[in-house]
Amino acid sequence: MAWKTNDAESLQSSDELKRQKKIKMAIYITIFVVFQIIVITTMSLTVMKVKTPKFRLGSNINVQSFESVPATPSFDIKFTTQIRIKNSANWGSYKFNAANVTFQYQGATVGVIDIAKGKVGWLSTIKRNVEVSLSSSAITGSNLGSELSSGVLTLNSVGRLNGKVAIMFIMKKKKATNMNCTIAFDVAAKTLKSLECK
Repeated sequence: MAWKTNDAESLQSSDELKRQKKIKMAIYITIFVVFQIIVITTMSLTVMKVKTPKFRLGSNINVQSFESVPATPSFDIKFTTQIRIKNSANWGSYKFNAANVTFQYQGATVGVIDIAKGKVGWLSTIKRNVEVSLSSSAITGSNLGSELSSGVLTLNSVGRLNGKVAIMFIMKKKKATNMNCTIAFDVAAKTLKSLECK
């Protein structure tokens, strides 16, 4: 009779061990699922979030020649600068199509430069050196003469890049970025006075 009691106790303790193992397994699975939810949420809020890259003129505008005649009125300007495409907020590369940047005086085009298609790596910025030639020959009926006489010539540069941000080689999101810069030249000194990009 004693051995029957021992078998019943061992069977009961064996069932208890199995039950405890199942509880431990359920706890481990729950912890793993919660951890995965936290990881996925963090990834979707940081890495997978796609921001618009920035498209700007560089601040280092080097004027090579600046000719202006307030009486005519007319101007011819040549300078070098950089086009900057900043993708430092994205965890994926930005591939963009060919585009152009238009330089304007009160809405009238005074020059255009082409931007070849390219790619900006993740969390980085590319800088492209460009030569710009601007001429007022296409401008008619404006207050260019008075502006040249005042000593400050204000121009705008506008452009639009269309492309896609590729994140982790699995997700591609279309992103377009605009350039809108205001450039002020000091007519007397024949140099850049200020540059502001929005």
